[in-house]
Amino acid sequence: MSAAAKLIADIGGTNARFALARDGRVEHLTVLPTGDYKTLQDAARAFLAKLPADIKVTRGAIDMAGPVTGDTVHLTNSGWSFSIAQARAELGFTDLKVVNDFAAAALGIPLLAPSDCVKIGRGTPIEHGPIGVIGPGTGLGVATLTFAAGRWMVLPGEGGHATLPAATREESAIIDILRDRFGHVSAERALSGQGLQNLHWALAQVRGIVAPPLTDHEITAAALAGSDMLCGRVIDLFCDMLGTVAGNLAITLGASGGIFLIGGILPRIADRFAVSGFRGRFEDKGRLSDYMRPIPTYLVTHDNPALLGLAGLD
Repeated sequence: MSAAAKLIADIGGTNARFALARDGRVEHLTVLPTGDYKTLQDAARAFLAKLPADIKVTRGAIDMAGPVTGDTVHLTNSGWSFSIAQARAELGFTDLKVVNDFAAAALGIPLLAPSDCVKIGRGTPIEHGPIGVIGPGTGLGVATLTFAAGRWMVLPGEGGHATLPAATREESAIIDILRDRFGHVSAERALSGQGLQNLHWALAQVRGIVAPPLTDHEITAAALAGSDMLCGRVIDLFCDMLGTVAGNLAITLGASGGIFLIGGILPRIADRFAVSGFRGRFEDKGRLSDYMRPIPTYLVTHDNPALLGLAGLD
């Protein structure tokens, strides 16, 4: 393997996914529990030690859950904290790039194969038009991709913490209850794993019923099984409200290249999501609904677009 091979790693609070990148391809994917290693460098060395002896790796690109604003990086939900310069020196790399995890995932979107996405509803992308990326998972990530100077560039942000809008009286009542609990109600308060739990609790309050607390996995499982009407309505609300928020992102960006949905929740409910109210809500922008209809929306089914993004990172 040539010297062009570089280490790439998608670092989460529970697992670190290490791989090699060469010519944009991802190879030697290995998942290591972060709790088994004291530092990033220890985990990286463990991965590198398992590679064939003739493979030389002198560069790296890593994404982390949390903001990356300087040389010192702290991993959210883990004890790992490191200096980028020190880690580069200890690993013997000539270059080590560290980016936010959602920024890396967004950079992977243009590298997806057609089979890595499922189109939701109508619309046709305009080549090199702005792209919006939104991802309900542990939190709610939001990013923008723009094409300039012959390449895609990511504009990271914290759009998941924008104020959650209500499109119906039922949603207004739910948001009122969440506001009493949290103060500011961001989109992430409803459109994430914890958000599903918040919606479940708040909808029970609106309906005046007592419902046992459930995890997001329990809520989605009960909804798909048809065993709990409250959970079913929670999933419908989740899809509807995500449509409104994704539509706001699209109309703000002029996202003629499309909106791509990633994250861990939607693949679990993919069939229900495809026939949900998401697309109707996405297009429902009053006088600008005609503007919204040509903008396509896609559910990303690729296991880890972040690794693709890191592989393509110069």
